[in-house]
This record gives sequence, structure tokens and C-alpha cells, in this order.
Amino acid sequence: MSDTPFGFGLPPEEPENGDEGKKKDPAGGGQGSGNPFGANPFGFGGLPGMGALGGQGGADNPFAAMFGSLNPNDLGAAFQQLGQMLSYEGGPVNWDMAKQIARQVVAQGTPDGTKDASVGPAEKAAVEEAVRLADLWLDGVTSLPSGASTAVAWSRAEWVEATLPAWQQLVDPVAERVGAAMGDVLPEEMQAMAGPLIGMMRSMGGAMFGQQIGQAVGALAGEVVGSTDVGLPLGPAGRAALLPLNIEAFGKDLGVPSDEVRLYLALREAAHQRLFAHVPWLRAHLFGAVEGYARGIKVDTSKLEEAVGQLDPTHPEQLQEALQQGMFQPQDTPEQKAALARLETALALVEGWVDAVVHEAAKSRLTSADALRETLRRRRASGGPAEQTFATLIGLELRPRRLRDAARLWASLTDARGVDGRDGLWEHPDMLPTATDLDDPDGFVHREHLDFSELDKMLGEAAQGRTEDEGDDKK
Repeated sequence: MSDTPFGFGLPPEEPENGDEGKKKDPAGGGQGSGNPFGANPFGFGGLPGMGALGGQGGADNPFAAMFGSLNPNDLGAAFQQLGQMLSYEGGPVNWDMAKQIARQVVAQGTPDGTKDASVGPAEKAAVEEAVRLADLWLDGVTSLPSGASTAVAWSRAEWVEATLPAWQQLVDPVAERVGAAMGDVLPEEMQAMAGPLIGMMRSMGGAMFGQQIGQAVGALAGEVVGSTDVGLPLGPAGRAALLPLNIEAFGKDLGVPSDEVRLYLALREAAHQRLFAHVPWLRAHLFGAVEGYARGIKVDTSKLEEAVGQLDPTHPEQLQEALQQGMFQPQDTPEQKAALARLETALALVEGWVDAVVHEAAKSRLTSADALRETLRRRRASGGPAEQTFATLIGLELRPRRLRDAARLWASLTDARGVDGRDGLWEHPDMLPTATDLDDPDGFVHREHLDFSELDKMLGEAAQGRTEDEGDDKK
């Protein structure tokens, strides 16, 4: 991977059968050699329809490269795409562009040369059987019932399609905060006069986010093995999903039978599904922490004001250059730190619970359970999909040490309180271990824990009483 995600690359070829049942996208463009997880998530990579734009000038001035390297046919497509980018009037992220670029990255294939392909009947059957068996094994190690009403096998393109709604919910709050700042850099009396310029900036900002998100999601599609790899419920509720092509790549050099690899990963997917299906507050808790982080984002308005003041309409790459200089920085406030800590701890608890439960289910049944467990832990430690995605999009890096601490804590809870006592902690967010508890798991395990069921009952009765009193007053 190169150091900058802002160069243009060659247009990828569409897979022969990687998106079965869907219309192929006629646009070119794609990932190129840029790093979709680069240090700055706000710049341009490759825009669709721009053809072969990979010259040396592309990294420094992509617009100059764009117009200096095109034949007449490509030039028309480039102007059309640029017009679409500048005329975008949607939300803070151009999700149409994100989807298009993600699909093109997938079509280009992974660095090892593996191209996407439609999932065949035999692979679908193997995934369905693995999830069925995984759920059967999990029944004996957790009190949470099955959370998967169906099991599906996805191609990479299908993973992109299915997970984009969740990415939108995650990324929009961050992009909204940044986009709002673009309209606040001028005094109110000047904003009306500069309306077209501000509109162009917001359109370009939406395109920049869309391009980078598309690159990241497209690259993730080549690595993830299911719908919950990042510790969040990215797919539709109740649908346990595995990617056979990526599972094959994951287990290629492990020396473990492929059916064991598939079954172990099915255990992890099914365990995640149980947790998110039967802990109703968990999804909102995780996504709310991201929104809390977004509210604390600070924009360096001085750099933005300078960019606006010097912006030449004939050189729109100046805005991109300003964005590359790091005008978006997390605000070092107690609220910002609390939001990051809350999200990091919650994700560690989710992953730690899954790790502990899956190990308990697999250790006596799969000879490779320990090796697969350690492989997945090392994958995280070396920068797996979760770490890269969060570090790129919201500035959060998951610490593998926290995941191991959480797994040890959940295992200790199982020994001390049994399966029901351990899983009962998911009934209320205030019952869960904190970051401090991860530092002292034994202290938490042997501490008397609160029972929130009576408190919830009392609060519900009180709310019902208030409703009835209000009804009587209106009579």
C-alpha cells in the first residue's frame, strides 16, 4: 500500500460472476494502490468514471492529473462525474458515491489477486450447516437463545450492499459535525453572498467522505469473514452471515481443516447474533457512543477560513489540500474522552464475551480451537478490520489488551456465578463491568452486584401512574 490515499488508480474489471442477480455498474475507476486506511480520511482517492489517472502528478494534484491524462472519451466521463460531485445536495456523506466506489474496490479484487465470486449452492449449504451446528453447541454455554433466524453466505459485493445502512448510521454523525463547520467559517452577513461557494464546499465534503468511506468499506469486504467482524451488528437483524471466499483465504495457511475453520467462525458469528438479538439496548448504546464522540469533534476553523479565502474555483484541489493538513481534530475534553472510553469498553466487553463463550463451546469439540482463538487475537493485535476501520473513520483504536482482559473477566464470572449469573449482567448497561473493572477483574467478580429488575419494575409502575393521573386530569 502507498502512503497516500489521494491518488487515482486504474479502473478495475468487473468480476465475471461476483455480483449474481444484480446489474453491473458501468462506471470505471477504483481503488488503485492508495491506502484506504490512510492517516487522513477526508481526501480524494479515485473517482468513478475517470479512467487511467495514475500518473505521478495524481498524488500531488489529482485534478491536474485528471485533465492531463485523459483521452476525449474519458474527459467527458470525468466532467460528468465532477459535475455530479459538485451538484450533490444530500446528507453529509455522498452514499451513492460510497456505494459505487466500494463495489469497484471489490471488483478490483484483493492484493493477493483473489476476485469476488458468487456463492454456489454447496457453499451456501455448508454455511447453513455450520451455523446450525454452532447454535446447537452454544445452547450449552450461554443462557441467551439463538439470535439468528436465518443463515446466509455472502459474496463480498453482497456484504457491501447489506452493511452500508449500518455504516451510514455510524459515519453520518461524524460527517455531519464536520460538514456543519464548512458553513460556519464566514460571518453571517457574508454567508448569503458566498452561498454558492459554501454549497460547493459541502458538496465536495460529501464527496470526500463518500470516496473515503467507499474505499474503506470496499477494502473491508476483502477481509471480513462475517457480518460482525468489527464487533458491531452491521448486517440485518437475525441474519447470521459468513463470506466463504474470505474464510477460505483466512484459513489458507493455518494447517487447519477448512470445515473446522468455518465452524469456529460460525460459532463467533452466531454468538454475536445472540448478544445483539437479546440485549435490546446494546446496539443503541454502541452507536450512541459514536454520536457522543461526534458531538465533541473540533474543527480548526482558521485553516478552513484560510482555505475558503484562497479557494480558486478553477483549482478545487486547494480545498482537498487544506483538508489533508489536518483541520479535523478530536477535542481533548472530558466529554470526548468519556465517549471514546465508553465505546472502547463496550466493544471490548462484546468481543470478550464472544471469545469466552466460543472457547467454552469449542475447546472440547475442535482440536484446533486454541490455535484458531490465538490466530484471531493476533489478527486484532496486528491491526485487523475493526482497528483499521475505527481508527480511520472516528479516530478510535481498539486495544487488544482490553479484549483479552474482558475475555478473562467473563471466564472468571462463569466460574464464580455460572452461565446465568454471567449473562444476567447484560440485562442493564449499569450492571456491566467498567474500564476500571477490566483492570481488576477479580474485584468485580466477587463484588456484590446490583439487581436492576426491581428498580426497572418500580420505575415502570411510577411511569404508568403518571400516565393515569394525566388522563384523569383531562376528564
